[in-house]
Amino acid sequence: MRILVTGATGCVGRNVLPQLVSAGVDVRALTRDPARAKVPAGVDLVRGDLSRPDSLSEALEGVERMYLFPAPETAREVVARAVKAGVRRIVVLSSGAVTTGYDTDFHLPVERAVEESGLEWTHVRPGEFATNTLHMWAPSIRAENAVYDPHPDAVGVPTHERDVADIAALALLEDGHTGKAYTIVGPQPLTHAEQLEAIAAAVGRELSFKDVTAQEALAYYQALGGWAAANAPFLLGLVTYSNEETTPEAEHQYDKDTVEEHPTAESVTNRPGRTFAQWAQDHADDFR
Repeated sequence: MRILVTGATGCVGRNVLPQLVSAGVDVRALTRDPARAKVPAGVDLVRGDLSRPDSLSEALEGVERMYLFPAPETAREVVARAVKAGVRRIVVLSSGAVTTGYDTDFHLPVERAVEESGLEWTHVRPGEFATNTLHMWAPSIRAENAVYDPHPDAVGVPTHERDVADIAALALLEDGHTGKAYTIVGPQPLTHAEQLEAIAAAVGRELSFKDVTAQEALAYYQALGGWAAANAPFLLGLVTYSNEETTPEAEHQYDKDTVEEHPTAESVTNRPGRTFAQWAQDHADDFR
């Protein structure tokens, strides 16, 4: 059996690959730059880009199952090519925002394209990724031992990317997951202050919050560019999921009792979900 992993160098995809290799299946990884991609031994690297469906012919050849990273603009054409190539099952990296109804124009169209294809499908819908803190906080922690975040009391339920990868790998390898959408979160709600405490313990030094407003923090992240700049308005509570302007007070929850409950990865894997403290230990070097 050959399985294609798209988004193979992303935080979830790169954790799916070794599980498939360990299972003894034929694993192919899609990447835009094979020369720079780091994958486990035994993985077949193939050049391709989901934004260019015509580049996927080689990658899809002989593939029976596929892990699909979301690219809504081209999802229908990508899925159509997968069907034509003989793919029988697709596992979608989606979002918990589909479950809550906030996401109607990014992950949801990908889910619908796969469901309407007639193939076997499973959607994995993680909530907040723990790696958000890595993208947002790591540069200032490394440089200043501090974080530009005006909401230390805001509450999240961060999910370890390896928990998401575990579910995706099971859905690719096992039967019994077809037609299911797994919404998962981390095992405990934590304030941003508690998350920073866990990172401080992992790196072994004292860390603190900068005394900044949401707009001052936004200016900092915009100067960083990349992922942080693109996502800071939403994560700082300045826009809604639909990119409509709002206020931080409206977007941030400050009471753990008000956080909407969802299952952890344990509901699928039968193993306890990984804690944020464990995630911080796993990524300690990224913050040093």
